[in-house]
Amino acid sequence: MSKEKRSAGFAGRGSTADPGTPLAQGLYDPALDKDSCGVGFIADIKGRKSHQLIEDGLRILCNLEHRGAVGADPRMGDGAGILVQMPHKFFAKKTAELGIKLPKPGE
Repeated sequence: MSKEKRSAGFAGRGSTADPGTPLAQGLYDPALDKDSCGVGFIADIKGRKSHQLIEDGLRILCNLEHRGAVGADPRMGDGAGILVQMPHKFFAKKTAELGIKLPKPGE
């Protein structure tokens, strides 16, 4: 069954298994909901770059240590870490010093 059909069918009944759970709307589908205490997400909704985002991300990792978010098993790939943008200006500067010209970001 497609995600659209599941969402429409779930919302079409007018209730959920848990009366406190909202109906399917937008990107939210209660049928796909999972109880996850060990999840953290930090972003600047306007896409601004900031060292504070990195500090906040590191704070989340520390706060999730009780859930095993420590990257303790390199073979496991537990996902504990931070995803950041490529520092294109930095790389362009350093490669220019070596006589290498990088393409524009995204190319």
